[in-house]
Amino acid sequence: MYGEKHPVILPKDSHLSKLVALHYHRRTAHQGRNLTINAIRSGGYWITGCRRIVSSLISKCVHCIRFRGKPRGQMKANLPQDRVEPSPPFTYCGLDCFGPFTIKEGRKELKRYGLILTCMSMRAVHIEVLDDMSTDAFLNSLRCFIAIRGNVRLIRCDQGSNFMGAKHELKKGLSELDENQIATQLLKINCEFRMNPPASSHMGGVWERQIRNVRNVLNGILDPSGTLLSTSLRTFLYEAMAIINSRPLTVEDLECPDGPLPLTPNHVLTMKSGLVLPPPGQFV
Repeated sequence: MYGEKHPVILPKDSHLSKLVALHYHRRTAHQGRNLTINAIRSGGYWITGCRRIVSSLISKCVHCIRFRGKPRGQMKANLPQDRVEPSPPFTYCGLDCFGPFTIKEGRKELKRYGLILTCMSMRAVHIEVLDDMSTDAFLNSLRCFIAIRGNVRLIRCDQGSNFMGAKHELKKGLSELDENQIATQLLKINCEFRMNPPASSHMGGVWERQIRNVRNVLNGILDPSGTLLSTSLRTFLYEAMAIINSRPLTVEDLECPDGPLPLTPNHVLTMKSGLVLPPPGQFV
């Protein structure tokens, strides 16, 4: 055809060139760059820098973005400082409750809950048993945890009613000591609660993943014991804690015969690497 042999030459910076490219892009039903360029040449037009104009047109076309655009990825923020700062075990912790577990005392069936605290830096876990979901039960378990693992500088958790009550109780206790100027010293060593926003369980992935590990271990431990437990629930939870703390923190050189033994949380907590086995005997 005459138009294909003697095309109309259009400059690349002309508004008319963009309109011609848009026209043929729509005529090709919003197809790709090569089909649009071929349609422009077949229509009797030669646009200098046509490829760049068509590429810019397609990148801004609403229909092309909706049909073939790549989904945008969520931009992740940097890890909080307590996740990357070297610190003693359980200086920065995250905690949550899980359960309930049904136990049997005599003829009564009672519910018990688990409280898991995980170290933000070395990923070790500590588990305590809660008699209920009240603030008093949580504070008692927190006191047991601090007595065993030492002082805690920061605790991250969700806005559970028992956690909020414990935060207010500790804050009230510190305010009563202001007259003796002891609160300033206690604030340097006492734990600070930092709550996640409401309905933001994804922000607690560090301890939510550890709860899944605890449940997986308990499924194997509680299988021969049945669904109803007795006072041995605390024993089972502590044994699950020992198994989880013996897991490798890295899988590099895990199958290499010449590689070093993988680092586990128990290397730091107990200076021992093996699994903690129960005493010999049958425990029914």
